[in-house]
Amino acid sequence: MNLPRHPTARAVLTAVAAASLLLAGACSDAGSPAATGNGAAGDGGKIKIALSNSFIGNQWRVEMENVYKAACAMPPYVDEVECSVYNAGNDVSTQSRQISNLISQGVDAIVINAASTSGLNGVVQQACDRGIVVVSFDNTVDNPCGLTVNTDQVKFGQQLAQFIVDQLKGQGNVVMVTGVAGTGADNDRNKGAKEVFAANPGIKVVATYTGMWDSATAQRNTSAQLPNLPKVDGVWVSGGTDGVIKAFAAANRPMPVVGGEAENGFRKFMAGLLTPKVTGMSIGQPPFLSVISLELARAVVKGEHPRESITIPFPVATSENMVPGETVFPDLPDSFFADFTDSGPNATVVLCQEAATDGTPCPGKTLDVKLGTP
Repeated sequence: MNLPRHPTARAVLTAVAAASLLLAGACSDAGSPAATGNGAAGDGGKIKIALSNSFIGNQWRVEMENVYKAACAMPPYVDEVECSVYNAGNDVSTQSRQISNLISQGVDAIVINAASTSGLNGVVQQACDRGIVVVSFDNTVDNPCGLTVNTDQVKFGQQLAQFIVDQLKGQGNVVMVTGVAGTGADNDRNKGAKEVFAANPGIKVVATYTGMWDSATAQRNTSAQLPNLPKVDGVWVSGGTDGVIKAFAAANRPMPVVGGEAENGFRKFMAGLLTPKVTGMSIGQPPFLSVISLELARAVVKGEHPRESITIPFPVATSENMVPGETVFPDLPDSFFADFTDSGPNATVVLCQEAATDGTPCPGKTLDVKLGTP
């Protein structure tokens, strides 16, 4: 997904980002010696899987890399996989060169968050031709020889819109706060929401404006819109959700039902850790997509899973299931993406807070990763 994860769409937590560049646990440094070939026993028989990330310039990317590093330092991966991490500075040419080097080193698999959906197709084809398993996620590559791990952004829009419709019993005024116009994720999320609202004639969309997937921008734009709006019963937010809530509170407007992203600040309002308490649903593009991709790559290389792409469900949190340390994190910043871990009995993967903040393994834990559906 491009723009909640794009360097211009989220404020960078500089200190955390800088710290995250240090490769933790089982992840080897980007300058580590070359692998000895596909399936080679270069490190006690471990397979070699590299993460090729386009950039590390925002909070979501920091969490995404950190949980990957933490997973690599936890069983079963610490015993089976030699990990490495590369960042390309959001430059397609740099990422292409890095992947080319990985091909020359003979890694077994490459996990990619791409700087361009089409710009890496050539080097991805080279990797496939060499028998290297390629898995892309979030910002995926077009080349069909690779596998993908992702969510369904149309369903994102539908799921949050349906929650609002259900809470309002099909009647009320709704505001849509969209993302960055022209991006695929924004188009898909908006499409899903509009389909649901259109199917419920008692719902009236009274305003649609951008929040740029950014809390400060969403707060500023909402504050500008509110004086001209009638009573608002529900707000659908593609990103920057806590900023929208702050704008309603500052204007002394009644708090609507809110469907929004996975910002920790939003969930603090949902949990009553911040006031006013909000009735809401929070879902988002989970940073642990990197861990799911690691598992798919490992399983395919080992012959334990078919060579098929998968779609995973969004981690869901509602006001009724706010659990500190599981779905909301009181001591983490509002800007943190609380969906770095899933929760509940059907969780895709469960990770500790330290995995997301520091890239360190969860003590005494063996990861159980569910690969979702092909």
